[in-house]
Amino acid sequence: MTNHPERPAAGRGGPRPHARAPRPASRTRTLAAVPAALLALALAAALPGPAPARAASAPASHRAGAEAARAFDAGPARAALRRLLPRHAAQFTLVPDRAAGPDTFTVSGRTGAITVRGSTGATLLTGVGWYLQHVAGVDIGWPGESTGMLPARLPAVPAPVTRSAQVPHRYALNDTDDGYSGPYRTFAQHQRQIDLLALHGVNEVFVQVGAEYPYHRTFQHFGYTAAELRAWIPGPAHQSWWLLQNLSGFGGPVAERLMRERAAVGRKIAEQLRGLGMTPVLPGYYGTVPPGFAARNPGAATVPQGDWAGFERPDWLDPSSPVFAEVAARYYAEQRAVFGDSTMYRMSPLHEGGTAGPVDVRAASGAVQAALHAAHPGALWAVLGWQDSPRQELLAGTDTSKLLILDGLSDRYNRLDREARWGGAPYALGTIYNFGGHTTIGANTSVWLDRFGAWRAKEDSALRGTAYLPEATGTNPAAFDLFTDLAWEPGPIDHRAWFAAFAARRYGRPDKEAAAAWEELRKGPYSTSSGLWSESQDSLFTARPSLTAAAAAHWSPKSMRYPADSVRRALDHLLRVDPRLRGSSAYRFDLVDTARQALANHSRVLLPRIRAAYTARDLAAFRELTAAWQDAERRLDALAGSDPNLRLGTWLAAARSWGADRAEQDRYEYDARSILSVWGRHSTSEGGFLHDYANREWGGLVRELYAPRWAAYFASLEEALVGGTAPRAIDWHAFEEEWARRTTRHSSGAQGPAGDPYALASGVARLLAAAG
Repeated sequence: MTNHPERPAAGRGGPRPHARAPRPASRTRTLAAVPAALLALALAAALPGPAPARAASAPASHRAGAEAARAFDAGPARAALRRLLPRHAAQFTLVPDRAAGPDTFTVSGRTGAITVRGSTGATLLTGVGWYLQHVAGVDIGWPGESTGMLPARLPAVPAPVTRSAQVPHRYALNDTDDGYSGPYRTFAQHQRQIDLLALHGVNEVFVQVGAEYPYHRTFQHFGYTAAELRAWIPGPAHQSWWLLQNLSGFGGPVAERLMRERAAVGRKIAEQLRGLGMTPVLPGYYGTVPPGFAARNPGAATVPQGDWAGFERPDWLDPSSPVFAEVAARYYAEQRAVFGDSTMYRMSPLHEGGTAGPVDVRAASGAVQAALHAAHPGALWAVLGWQDSPRQELLAGTDTSKLLILDGLSDRYNRLDREARWGGAPYALGTIYNFGGHTTIGANTSVWLDRFGAWRAKEDSALRGTAYLPEATGTNPAAFDLFTDLAWEPGPIDHRAWFAAFAARRYGRPDKEAAAAWEELRKGPYSTSSGLWSESQDSLFTARPSLTAAAAAHWSPKSMRYPADSVRRALDHLLRVDPRLRGSSAYRFDLVDTARQALANHSRVLLPRIRAAYTARDLAAFRELTAAWQDAERRLDALAGSDPNLRLGTWLAAARSWGADRAEQDRYEYDARSILSVWGRHSTSEGGFLHDYANREWGGLVRELYAPRWAAYFASLEEALVGGTAPRAIDWHAFEEEWARRTTRHSSGAQGPAGDPYALASGVARLLAAAG
C-alpha cells in the first residue's frame, strides 16, 4: 500500500451494484444447510493442516480459565533458545509459571546457571532477551548480533529482576511486510522472525503467508473455476495489496501447488506462534469478491471499489446482504482447516479510498463482526488506523470492546487525540518508520518516548498496546529494539541513556567510539520530529533520473530530515571502534549501513552541482561531476553487496526457488523484480506513481538498474550539451520493465563476490572527506 494519508483517494464513478443472475444449478444447497462439524471435518481431510479441535469456538472467558489451569509446554521456547544461542542455551533454565501473572517474567541466577520464569513461552524468551541486553551486555538485533562476545560461562544476575508488560497488546507486522520484506521466504526465515519478535516482547503477529489459499478454496463454491481464481489472485509479492482490496491479478497466475506450499508454511508459522503462547493474527473476511460475483450469486449486492493507484480494485460484497454470511462462513471454515483457529483477525474495510456506495457502513461493520464471531466467538478485530480509517460509522456498528485499532500515525502528526477521534475504542500506539523497504536510517524515536507515557497517563486513556508496523522489517535494528522496549520498561525511557546502553551492547563491549557513533545517529536520523513524516528521506541514487529529483519514491520526503554531517561523523567513529569488536555481524551491518547512508546523503550534494554545470553548459565540469556520481554508485553497489542482508541475488534466488519449472521460475522472478521497480503495469506504475516505491540500495540492484538508468540519462544530457540540442526523451517505464523481465542470465551474478566491509566503508569515508 502507498501508506501516505495525504494522497487523495481516486475513484471511477459512483457505486454500481452488479446485476443479479440465477445461481448455477450445481450450487443448490447453501453452506447454511451443512452441519458445521461435518463441514469442518471434510475440509480438514481435503486441505493441509491440523483437524479443527472443535466445531465452534468456546467462549473466550471459558477458554482462558481452562488454559490458566494447565501448565504450558516450554519446549517451543527451549527450541527457540537453542536456535538463538546454540553455545549457551544449556545454561538457561526456563520455568513455566502461569501464576506469575499475565505477561510477566523473572530473571535470576548465578554464573553459568540462569533461571527465567515466565507466564508464556514467548515471555520466557522475552526474559532471556532482557538478560542478554541488561546483564550479559550483548544484542540479537534485526539484523546483526554480538553474541559471539559472550563468555563461556554466562554472568550472574546481581539480584532477581521481575518485569511485566505495561500493555496487553504488543502487535507486530504491517499488512505489507510479506511483500516488501520477502514474499518468497522459507519457513526457517519466518521462524527466525518469530524468535526475534518473542525475544523482544511481542505477543501478536500478523500471518499472511498462504492467506490466498482459503480464498481459492472458498470461491470454488460460489461459481468460479480454479483457473479463474488463480488468474484473480496476484503473485506473492503483490498479494498484500490484494488482501487490502486494492488490486488483483498482477504477477499471476499463481500455481495451485504454490498456494498449497505457501499455506503449509503459513500453518507452520501459526503453529509456531501458538506453541510460544503468541497469537497468530489471521486475515479476516470483510467482503472481497472476484469479478462478476453478484451475477453468479442471486441475493448478493456488490459495490465496485474504483481505482487504487491505477489498479482497478476488487468488488466489495455488501456485508449486510444475505450471501455475505454464507461466504464468510465458508471462508472461515476453509481457513480453520488450513491454519487452525485464532482469537484475533485483521480487517480494514474501505482501505485507502474504498467506496461505500449505497452500503450502510454501520450495518456492514456489524455484519462483518457478527460473521467473525459466528466462526470465532469473542475474537478480536484488529483494524489499521490510517488515513480516515476506521470510519466513525464502522466504530458505531461494532462492539468496540472486541476491537483494537493499530494506529499507524501515532508518531507522524501532531495534536492527535485518539480517544476523541475514535470514541474511546481501544488502540495501540504504532509506528511506520519504513516505507517500501527503503534502506534508509532513521525514525521519530523521541516522539515514541514522549507519547507512549503521556498517552497512557491520560485520565480517559484507551491506549492498550503497541503496534510495530514498518512496511518492511529487517532494517533499523536500533528502532526495532527501542520501540519494543516501550511496552516492558516500568518507567520513562531516557532517550540519550537508551542509545548509550544500546551502543555498549551492540558490539558486545562498551567502546567510546561506538558510543560516540550512536550519539551522532541519535541526534541525527533517530531524532526526527513529527508533524508530516514518520520516515527519513530516501536516496537520489535510486531515483528515476532528473536534474530536479528530490526523492526516489513519489511519497517520500523531498529533503533531508536531519543534518547529514551527523551520519558522516558516525561513520568516522565506527571506523575507529576497537578492532576486537569488529568481528560481529552487528558491527558489520552497522558499518555498512552507516557508510551506505552517508554516501546516499551525498547524492543530495552532487545532484545540484551536476544541475548547475549543465545549466551553465560547462561540459568539463559536467563530465567531472557525473563521473563522480558514477564512481559513488560503483562504491555503493560494492559496499551494499558486502553484507548478506543487502543483496539482490538473495531476493531473486528465493523467488526462483518456488517455481516448479522454468516458466514458473521466470514468472515468480518477474513478480519479485517488479515490486522493486515498476511495481505494476504502465498505467499503474506511472498513473499511480508506484515506480520505485520499494527502492532500496542493494548490491546488484544499484549495478543492474539504478546506475545504468543514470548513465543513460547523463549520456542524453551530454549529447545535448555537445550538439546544442534538447536532451532525447527516454521511456523510463520501458527501461525498468526490460530490467524486471530479465531472468537467470542476469540474476545468477546479481549477488557478486563479497568485498571487505571495513575497507569499502573506509573508502567511502575518505571520499566524503575529500568532497568536503
